[in-house]
Amino acid sequence: MPFVPARAEQAAPFAAFVQWRGAHALWQGQGVAVEQHQIFTQLSGMGMRVPFGIGVSLMPLRHPVLAALEARTLAVSSGHPVVAGFGPGARSFQAMTMGAPYASPLTAAREYLTLVRALLAGEEVEQRGTYYSYTGGLPKVPAPPVTLGLGVLRPGMARLAGEIADVAITWLTPPGYVRDVLVPALREGAEAAGRPMPRIVTFVGTALAGDGRDPVAILAQGSSGHFEGPHYRDMLRRAGVELDSADHEDIARSMLGLGGLLAGDTAEIGAGVAAFHDAGVDEVVLNCAGVAMHHGPRAVLGDLESLFTGNDW
Repeated sequence: MPFVPARAEQAAPFAAFVQWRGAHALWQGQGVAVEQHQIFTQLSGMGMRVPFGIGVSLMPLRHPVLAALEARTLAVSSGHPVVAGFGPGARSFQAMTMGAPYASPLTAAREYLTLVRALLAGEEVEQRGTYYSYTGGLPKVPAPPVTLGLGVLRPGMARLAGEIADVAITWLTPPGYVRDVLVPALREGAEAAGRPMPRIVTFVGTALAGDGRDPVAILAQGSSGHFEGPHYRDMLRRAGVELDSADHEDIARSMLGLGGLLAGDTAEIGAGVAAFHDAGVDEVVLNCAGVAMHHGPRAVLGDLESLFTGNDW
């Protein structure tokens, strides 16, 4: 979804695109204007039953019991597997919602996903954690599987995802950084836990070239909030992105040079997607938020049609 919809009808054309054009899934990040699980459940009730991904829900907003219920409800209503991704969010957001940030985001994420997984598996749990506790279970309900994702930017969270998550969800991570930093950490965590390495899903800012378009300005606006986040800036610095300038367009140019944002014609964007796959990414989510901001949702649908026509995806 290239914007946060206020009503399910606004999201319906994008669900229909997934349904009829063979895209793998419709993804939406955390919404604070309208809640993302409810929009997707409404789409399912409208007959737009497609695989959905939540990348990511912010842990401070919901207890793990509610998180398990929301994810399973979406799987039941859609009739498809759901990727339920979670992340602690920025320290400033943690402080806003909880009064103080997590002293250890890794501990919080471990407790959170462990509890959600056990509840979805129908287990009776008795967890007394530093951040998340619960005694009890959830009634068993026939449902498509819910796979658990963890938002990953840096090696510590990647190692944890390797241990406990089904999917590592990254955002603004250039392919070289995924290959050289995140994949080894994911593999290390998985090997330590004696389990397979999680799938990797990467959100990539994308702008198709066209008359009257400034792809750099489009991509800069679409990612401007993330360019300012301290945890994102730390990751971008590690990835080799030039952050000396306060101008978001300069940051976008550096990201384009590293392949962390994609712009150009259909072939160029297709090659950029292939670079992510070569780096170990299993699923690339085309994030066209900047195009929607500059040219509207119809332009995004036109871009997606061109991209899917011009590439063998």
